[in-house]
Amino acid sequence: MASIIKVIGNVRRIISHNNGIIGSFLKMFRHDDLKWGTLVGEDKYGNKYYENNYYFFGKNRWVSYPQSSGFDFDASEIPPEWHRWMHYMTDDPPTKVPLPQRKWMADHTMNLTGTSREYVPYSTTRPKIQSWVPPKSSD
Repeated sequence: MASIIKVIGNVRRIISHNNGIIGSFLKMFRHDDLKWGTLVGEDKYGNKYYENNYYFFGKNRWVSYPQSSGFDFDASEIPPEWHRWMHYMTDDPPTKVPLPQRKWMADHTMNLTGTSREYVPYSTTRPKIQSWVPPKSSD
């Protein structure tokens, strides 16, 4: 009986954390997962980072991408300072211990591979292999 009450309490927390039943449905549709946890921080791109030690190690930290990403979100949208925290390189999030900025550090850019804005190098060398052209039939 106590475990049923605990499960019902967790379901209530998950639904309230994900903005009600409709918000939970939309989150489930977009992420295939429903979780509840404490907000650890937010980066300048609108990503929100959560943690809940109730879940197993490796599953207890997650990111919620902004709605502006739509269904086209990927891990390259996480900046380096939050990447350290997400992958357990440090226990302190960048909101507590910021990543020191160096002169050589560039601002974070998203990986554009697979999009219409991907980088495709232009080659001026002639190909070594020519495509085969079948002989014309003499009918």
